[in-house]
Amino acid sequence: MFFNPKRSGGTVQDNLLIKIRELIGSNPGMELPPQIFKEMEGEFMEYVEEQSLTARFPIKESYSNPFGFMQGGMIVAAMDNTLAPLSYLLLPPSITTHVNTTFIRPVKMTDEFIHVTAFLVERTPMQIHLRAEVKSPGGKLLATCTSSSAVMRRLKR
Repeated sequence: MFFNPKRSGGTVQDNLLIKIRELIGSNPGMELPPQIFKEMEGEFMEYVEEQSLTARFPIKESYSNPFGFMQGGMIVAAMDNTLAPLSYLLLPPSITTHVNTTFIRPVKMTDEFIHVTAFLVERTPMQIHLRAEVKSPGGKLLATCTSSSAVMRRLKR
């Protein structure tokens, strides 16, 4: 299922956050979206139910490395900020246990944003395996990663 913001009465981002909150329930101290997602000005663009989630992140000058490209850690943060919400939508709540990243091309600071798409690879009752792709506005593949997450038990109150 694709989220259609006009039909569902809100933005893709609003609808996804509502759905994640419903799936996770009330966990004290859990903030959605997390501060880092807000700081990076991420925006969910598309969700294909049980398959993928795409987010867009602007490229900020403060993300520049000494060579004038987007720092690798910020690229990984953008991927994690897309992988984690997808994992919550698929098998909540879970925490990342492994991320393996491959940088293919540098992210140019002259690009306005990057698109990150996270995909489901496999799900078991206690783990979820995902992959992600980072693309330029023109569609060039810039980085990829694989990720594993472990399902957390509900927090006791």
